[in-house]
Amino acid sequence: KILHLAHHDTLTQLPNRVRLMGRLQQAMADARREGTELAMLFIDMDRFKNINDTLGHHVGDGLLVQVGQRLRGLVRESDIVARLGGDEFVLVLTGIAQNSAQNTAQDTAQDTPQDTPRVAAAMAARVLAALGEPYFVDGHELHSTPSIGIGTYPHDGADPDALMKNADAAMYHAKSAGRNNFQFFTEAMNQASAERLQLGVGLRGAIERGELFLHYQPQVDVASSQVVGLEALLRWRHPELGLVPPLKFITIAEDTGQIEAIGAWVLEQALAQVARWRAAHWPTLRVAVNLSAQQLRTDGFVPLVAQALQRHGLPGQALELEITESVAMRDPVRTGQMLRGLRGHGVALAIDDFGTGHSSLAYLKQLPLSCLKLDRSFVMDIEHDANDAAICTATIQMAHSLGLGVVAEGVETELQLEFLRRLGCDTVQGYFFSKPLSVDDCTAFLLDYAIEAVAA
Repeated sequence: KILHLAHHDTLTQLPNRVRLMGRLQQAMADARREGTELAMLFIDMDRFKNINDTLGHHVGDGLLVQVGQRLRGLVRESDIVARLGGDEFVLVLTGIAQNSAQNTAQDTAQDTPQDTPRVAAAMAARVLAALGEPYFVDGHELHSTPSIGIGTYPHDGADPDALMKNADAAMYHAKSAGRNNFQFFTEAMNQASAERLQLGVGLRGAIERGELFLHYQPQVDVASSQVVGLEALLRWRHPELGLVPPLKFITIAEDTGQIEAIGAWVLEQALAQVARWRAAHWPTLRVAVNLSAQQLRTDGFVPLVAQALQRHGLPGQALELEITESVAMRDPVRTGQMLRGLRGHGVALAIDDFGTGHSSLAYLKQLPLSCLKLDRSFVMDIEHDANDAAICTATIQMAHSLGLGVVAEGVETELQLEFLRRLGCDTVQGYFFSKPLSVDDCTAFLLDYAIEAVAA
């Protein structure tokens, strides 16, 4: 009994990390002797923490038990299923012979050659299907999906530690690719993982060291040709890596829990700056700030915004908050409550990158939105691509029928501007007017643009 307790997870009764490493070491030795290969699937359940936080750990534990049972039902006796802890599981497929006809647990009887990546991919597809089915625990219907990283022996690791490390890195790649999918490990992925670690460490203290700063891109009213707003865009100048693209570090900030502090800093800086601009020459100017999903899950976010507006003497209309379709749909009830609270303070609300996510129009129409932002991917070929033109036309008409304004991003040519003008688009932004600018350059742009508008 003591031996069993030492080598097995008490919740799922699966082998634990200690037992896994021992069995994996033996499986690698067998593979070397027999000339076969192994495949490791590193499995992490998506958004499991939300279940624990909302329904309690006993419900989360019930889900994990069912995950273990489903995984056991997919494999052969010779394969390994283990729980590392939390919502992380490992599945090891053993004895895979390169280019030999064989039956494995994931392949029905057929005489087609199998190799390790194909066998691993077939099993990963089965795991996605099995673990993506609903879970029923204590009267609750739960939904969680797996993100799976795949590493193979001997190609992706010559020992248990290396193979697990690389399969884990592949799993994080699956997470960043949208969750509920599987990804194979590559050396490029390993380098990306090392860079990710470096960026995660570097982000800590980046605000205090003065490495983060904002650029602003003007938004122009189509009818009046006046600058009516500015989108605040976060930038990071790393002391060693130089300018780091937001697409690289924003997700890291979200995963490491730093996005709330960074988001609060961005809001404070943007409001302070727009207050200065409004006090100078542009009393109706507004600033648009992007929100992350994590900020919307923070109970104190609405009071934080209200206090920041009050601190800088600004009305709610001076601020527009942008969220993506995917963020809006992630937790519709909570998102709706949060947005209504913000709208109550007069803050404008926009759906960013509209048309690129998976949204329910029936739900979106119930949100207290101010406008839709038409994604640049639909604008870039609007004058040449009939499909893009149709999408833009339909989006603008739909938005106006719902009483919403439309901001078109990525406007780079006069032809695009004129096309959007004919469609009735309200506001545009893009390189045709200006790239994102520093505070000083943006102030100069505002002064020059006002003079040009008067002259015109």
